[in-house]
Amino acid sequence: MTASSISKTVIALAGALALSACATTSQTVATAPMIERSQAQFEQDREAILAMQGEYAVTFDFIETVAIEPGYELAEQKTTPAREVVIVVEDTGDFIMLQHLLLAGPEESPFIVKHWRQDWRYEPVTVLAFQGFDAWSIDVVPASERAGAWSQTVYQVDDSPRYAAVARWDHGVDASTWEPPVSWRPLPRRDDTTRDDYDAIAAVNRHTITEWGWVHDQDNSKLNLRDGTPREVVREVGTNTYVRTELAGAQAAHDYWDATADYWARVREHFLNLEVQPAGTRFHIEDDQDGTLLYGPLLEAGQRILFGLSDTDGAWNEAEPLLNQQISVIE
Repeated sequence: MTASSISKTVIALAGALALSACATTSQTVATAPMIERSQAQFEQDREAILAMQGEYAVTFDFIETVAIEPGYELAEQKTTPAREVVIVVEDTGDFIMLQHLLLAGPEESPFIVKHWRQDWRYEPVTVLAFQGFDAWSIDVVPASERAGAWSQTVYQVDDSPRYAAVARWDHGVDASTWEPPVSWRPLPRRDDTTRDDYDAIAAVNRHTITEWGWVHDQDNSKLNLRDGTPREVVREVGTNTYVRTELAGAQAAHDYWDATADYWARVREHFLNLEVQPAGTRFHIEDDQDGTLLYGPLLEAGQRILFGLSDTDGAWNEAEPLLNQQISVIE
């Protein structure tokens, strides 16, 4: 496979399936009581998060439901099937990193695309918050909100941030649910490449873990931010369903990760260095709608490692200048 064909395949697959994003806007409750989590509850939380690893038949389903802007016409429902392997990259007890890998093409010999990543941190001191127009800030999580709670930070296919939120797990008899307050996220790739009538999504981002798999559902409001006052355009419901199954060709996902893990660790570290900046810091990550400035080239470099056309150092030497060029700290 040539570098050119790799590039076209990666960008097409990732662009078609990369998911939407949001970020946390924290709500301070000065009088809220501190909530302590017992060791047993903490272990239940961990079990719920770790239950998301495995092999899944996935359905991404988004439908606009309520037109708010006068004259707006609801978009057609978008439903996309997929196959995903979710692996645990890191688990230190109070921090868990899960990486999603897409299996595309033939079942027995799939083409692997690095997909989204989710990081879970117990009682986080800070959290990322999307500000609109490709900008993020680092916000303090009040002690009353972080006590007994986990942050989930989601990253897109190139490990740049997509959204984050903080909430406590609720464990029922047959399901565990994590549901944070409304927070903002950038446009999903499915809309970013096809429309320009809104600028951010205000979303409730809910995860429900069951015995057969898990569901990531979203209550979304698409916002226009251009006149300085957020204006709701339309409401949308998203339901991403992960049904646990044995996937043919799943070993290819593990082979991909074994080959590229060191490269992606360097990319990840570059972004994580932004997150350890002081609270209040803001940064901007620029890419074009098709991802050709950042996520396309970064994915392509990873694929060249897999196909033996490059090594970790060579891929990183390509990626680092792009990251430095497209990322800027603005405060």
